[in-house]
Amino acid sequence: MKAKTLRSEKQDKSQMWKCILKGVLVGLATALVGILLFAFVLRFTSISDKIIAPVNQVIKGVSIFFGVFVGMKKHKEMGLLNGLLIGFLFTISAFLVFSILDGTFSFDKTFFNDLIFGSVIGAICGIICVNLKKN
Repeated sequence: MKAKTLRSEKQDKSQMWKCILKGVLVGLATALVGILLFAFVLRFTSISDKIIAPVNQVIKGVSIFFGVFVGMKKHKEMGLLNGLLIGFLFTISAFLVFSILDGTFSFDKTFFNDLIFGSVIGAICGIICVNLKKN
């Protein structure tokens, strides 16, 4: 009986990490599409530079929400933790991808603020997604 429980627990953890990875990848894909669309809009319009930072934050938030929503489809518990992990890992992954594309790595206060923002948004979205599925 104990061996069966242990095996089931390992499968649950494996499934959880697959869901988290799926959520991070979906979030990254969403962010890349959002940033490309926004860059396209910026190219052909005369939008103020003051708008860029807030729109980037909205794109990150929507990407995290979409990543958490898709990643949490099969895993219906521990929304706070899973959402927090998806948001945290998404932020690190997005930082790495966009830094590689930009050609510079800059660890500063903005990166740590983004980590906090991504983690909190992910946690909130995880709670929402788990509770939406219960209804």
